[in-house]
Amino acid sequence: MKTLEELMEMRDRLQSSMQIRRQTVDKLSVSAVDMDQDKIQKAILVCGGTACKASNSTRLQELFTKELKAHGLDNKVKLIQTGCHGFCENGPIVTIFPEDIFYVRVKAKDAKEIIEQHLLGGKLVDHLLYTDPASQKTVETNAEVPFYKKQVRRVLVRCGVIDPENIEDYIATDGYRALAKAVFKMKPQEVIDEVKKSGLRGRGGAGFQTGMKWQFCRNAKGDKKYIICNADEGDPGAFMDRSVLEGDPHSVLEGMAIGAYAIGADEAYIYCRAEYPLAIRRLQVAIKQANEMGLLGKNILGTGFNLDIHIKKGAGAFVCGEETALIASIEGRRGMPHPRPPFPANSGLWGKPTNNNNVETWANVANIILKGADWFRSVGTAKSPGTKVFALTGKIKNTGLAEVPMGMSMREIVFDIGGGIPNGKAFKAVQIGGPSGGCLPDSMLDTPVDFDSLADIGAMMGSGGLVIMDETTCMVDVDKFFVTFTQSESCGKCTPCREGTKRMLEILIRMTEGAGSKEDMDLLENLAQNIKLSALCGLGQTAPNPVLSTMRYFRDEYMAHIIDKRCPAGVCTALANYFITDKCKGCGLCAKNCPVGCISGNIKERHVIDTSQCIKCGSCMNICPFKAVAKV
Repeated sequence: MKTLEELMEMRDRLQSSMQIRRQTVDKLSVSAVDMDQDKIQKAILVCGGTACKASNSTRLQELFTKELKAHGLDNKVKLIQTGCHGFCENGPIVTIFPEDIFYVRVKAKDAKEIIEQHLLGGKLVDHLLYTDPASQKTVETNAEVPFYKKQVRRVLVRCGVIDPENIEDYIATDGYRALAKAVFKMKPQEVIDEVKKSGLRGRGGAGFQTGMKWQFCRNAKGDKKYIICNADEGDPGAFMDRSVLEGDPHSVLEGMAIGAYAIGADEAYIYCRAEYPLAIRRLQVAIKQANEMGLLGKNILGTGFNLDIHIKKGAGAFVCGEETALIASIEGRRGMPHPRPPFPANSGLWGKPTNNNNVETWANVANIILKGADWFRSVGTAKSPGTKVFALTGKIKNTGLAEVPMGMSMREIVFDIGGGIPNGKAFKAVQIGGPSGGCLPDSMLDTPVDFDSLADIGAMMGSGGLVIMDETTCMVDVDKFFVTFTQSESCGKCTPCREGTKRMLEILIRMTEGAGSKEDMDLLENLAQNIKLSALCGLGQTAPNPVLSTMRYFRDEYMAHIIDKRCPAGVCTALANYFITDKCKGCGLCAKNCPVGCISGNIKERHVIDTSQCIKCGSCMNICPFKAVAKV
């Protein structure tokens, strides 16, 4: 067990022993744990997040190890696996410190060149440096990359910098100082008051005041209390929580320990879906290390405060993101919500007072306690202070994670950080908040991204997934996708969600198949409004949001499907028509490959499609070498 004095002594020793790695966003010095200052000259940081591992960063690390040893550098250069940098579009990422040289899309075969040319030859490997597509300027450090310039990294500040599987890296960056401050210098109520003062709102979607939630649980009567970390990130396109758990798991554990101290809990659960094996493994390592150091478990820092943290693997049910369904799953029951009240703060896990926050919320807590509520409120808006992590996916150049101040406009996020729409296409919409959120058009791009501003225009923050859509996207088809998802993920307990989403899906299918009617528009809207008012849980109540927002902002596209029997984006196959343009050279490939023989024409002459016989399979478009087949 570590005492407070031993913990602080370790932090000071680690910070002064070797300051090879430097976080350029926050000027945060980070020491490599077992570096000897007289020997180690450089550090190679290799991204070890899920996306980079999928791009073979594990093999890259193996070859770095081999090359370092072959050149006698294994005692002079420290190789470190980090978590996700966030710039997923350009992974695997390798950073060389102390110069902070930022290499992107590094392949395993590049390890030898980096060692020989950069480390031994002192010359940058130019073809691995990032080139900004807009300016065509090549940059050397991540601080110069446009993707990072407007970000304010607080939750993600250590991700991509420290070794997530080494607790001493976390301690060297002031880790567990906030816990020490809380248990030695603050009473539980003072901790809650500081969180209240910060204005931290739950980052899982609803945006409820975190301090108030803690207060309710602390005030609840009970001989035992629990806290829960909701890591059941189920929104399509969302990977914020996963990346935090993979890149900085101790920040979540420290936040949970502070929350448990404030509320009076001595046992906690992290509910993480089994599809996140790397996050779970790193959590297991982090919990084991924290227990061994006396920072979790019994008699934390010698204060008599106890906290045991368990990991519960979820089976991937979307409904288990709802807290009462999540609690049922932890207890071993089927993940289904129950009516509230009673709220979990009064009767939660096994009937005991329980507090539940998501990963990003817990990851903010230590900074608030260590640096103060005023520091936390120094960015963001009055009602939505702090930062928010977003996952940028879909038709966008810079796929990845971005942490920005609350109140930044959607336009800045999509175009300044995300880089805009690829392939010269026009922006059409952004889906924010996952299946519970809404689709916003170009006219809403200047909306500040905060809880209240989004609610005013029919959307919601959600957990932070942003799916970008371009002009080739059919909004009716998008609605069909999201309603298909929520309908299949419905637990079936309440009729509005179980039956209502099914009826909504049937209407949307009719529309995309050209069988929709004007009456269907009224019926769809009426169903959506009734489900919103009557479904049992938050997931059912928000399931109609994508449809309602799309009907509000893209109504003309619905009418095109119903009145004109036409899909403006050319996505809905049943409404599409294929024709051959004057680009046709008369090669005959389309006619030879048409499964129903509906294409005719002479060699070296423009061919024609008989639309009455066409089954709209698209084989003619796929086979044409001249791109002469169009779909409208």
